[in-house]
Amino acid sequence: MSRVKRLQHTSVPMPPGGSDAARAFYGEALGMPEIRKPDGLRDLTVVWFRAGEDGDEVHCFEDATDGPRTTSQHLCLEVEDIDWFRAQLAERGIPTEETETIYNRPRFFVRDPFGNRVELTQILGDFV
Repeated sequence: MSRVKRLQHTSVPMPPGGSDAARAFYGEALGMPEIRKPDGLRDLTVVWFRAGEDGDEVHCFEDATDGPRTTSQHLCLEVEDIDWFRAQLAERGIPTEETETIYNRPRFFVRDPFGNRVELTQILGDFV
């Protein structure tokens, strides 16, 4: 029997012309390196970012309908130092949203420039 190995990527919508804003948020504010999109996608307006060292990716794609489909839709990024990211985002004037506490999982939400929810969490140990 085969199994799912990991989440390889997630895709988030951005409005037409949103590539620079995606680079500013994911690339600069969150420090995620941009990666080259495959040649087969050269005609599509997508911007890809590396999320960590395991090959995980975030793909921002143009969508004329613009924005998330539900209020609970989000992606979650595990970070090494949640307090550093909170300060980094505050320094850039990017507001954060507090949420319910999960034991050993300090976390908060932020919105990317297109209104997509992004959860940042630090995993300190098992939750109960």
